[in-house]
Amino acid sequence: MDYKATLDYMFSQLPMFQRTGPAAYKNTLENTLKLDENYGHPHRKYRTIHVAGTNGKGSVSHMLASVLQAAGYKTGLYTSPHLKDFRERIKINGQMMPESAVVDWVSNFKANNELWKIQPSFFELTVAMAFDYFADQEIDVAVMEVGLGGRLDSTNIITPDVSIITNIGLDHTNLLGDTLEKIAGEKAGIIKSGVPVVIGTTQPETAPVFNAKAQELDTSIYFSDQEYNVAYSLLRMDGKQQLNVAKNGKDVYPELVLDLLGQYQHKNIPPVLKAVDLLNEKGYKITEDNLRAALASVVATTGLLGRWQVIGNNPLTVCDTGHNEDGIKSIVEQLKNTAYKKLHFIFGTVGDKDPGKVLALLPKHAKYYFVKADIARAMDAEELANRAKDFGLVGEVYPSVNEAYKKAQRVADKTDMIFVGGSTFVVAEVL
Repeated sequence: MDYKATLDYMFSQLPMFQRTGPAAYKNTLENTLKLDENYGHPHRKYRTIHVAGTNGKGSVSHMLASVLQAAGYKTGLYTSPHLKDFRERIKINGQMMPESAVVDWVSNFKANNELWKIQPSFFELTVAMAFDYFADQEIDVAVMEVGLGGRLDSTNIITPDVSIITNIGLDHTNLLGDTLEKIAGEKAGIIKSGVPVVIGTTQPETAPVFNAKAQELDTSIYFSDQEYNVAYSLLRMDGKQQLNVAKNGKDVYPELVLDLLGQYQHKNIPPVLKAVDLLNEKGYKITEDNLRAALASVVATTGLLGRWQVIGNNPLTVCDTGHNEDGIKSIVEQLKNTAYKKLHFIFGTVGDKDPGKVLALLPKHAKYYFVKADIARAMDAEELANRAKDFGLVGEVYPSVNEAYKKAQRVADKTDMIFVGGSTFVVAEVL
């Protein structure tokens, strides 16, 4: 097999949540445990950090990976989904797993599976690949981002040094539960005995769930936003954010530079800083200089894509993968703080979620370009446009994301803004 044939096998032959939705979700870790045993429990050969949450977990994972790299650790990073290349999911020190290594690993699995007879999902097999590749490359530590939920996620066989849960929002309610408390219960599944857990956002509905789980497992719990907060921020001439960060009311990181844009990153800084505190208590050697250098260069160091990413100027063009209610709230708030004459909003979503709550949040003054991403799960653009009319959102339907993008580029004035979002898949097609 070559690389293209390997991806064709993984994308078309294995159940894949991104493509088929809930049908690919497994309610057991049985396949993951079988794969882990057959590959010799590779995740036990290096240290790990586990990151879950409804929003922000990707940014937090990349920030931590950047910090660990700056401190001299050979660092694995597992995230999902990918935007442009499957190999974005599996990186070591910011470098994607080589195509040849992906081909060899999948070929080896297929040969062995003649005997094993395991029928993994796309996600289960990808997690097994990451674990094994990291072990083969003898990394020091891996930052593992949860794919969906926590309790039943394939990454949840690790015993990390620190667990992080960024926040809880209403997303994937058909799988995780229809209340914040139920979803928190699923996310709390990554909490383990003796492993400190950092909560990024204190919420009255979810804090009791996390406290109860931590007490049950006799482990320490820290609500990082009760210790750290961004007291002040500004946008520098080089396009990076400059933050003043306080701890318990005292300035501890004045003029901290972050290259990730969007005010919502202010919520992601506290769990990162608290996790670094705890890692140092566990014997890691992470200095303030390491931390500052790392946060100023997260994108360059790790290759993070799609988080308030500026992809053009004159007109300002931004894409963001935020897609659930909380994510869209943060995007809309950021749009309010962005200068433009007219907003051109390229928008698409998936069809297995009710878009009503998201549509209700979107700015009514924008010109909308309704699209359907090139996946089976995507909502039909005509249907989306009709739903949007109920919320006072007016625009036109386009047969593809790229046609909408080209049209927006043609008609937008230099002082306008083009925003691309609503779905990871919409952003992926533009990138």
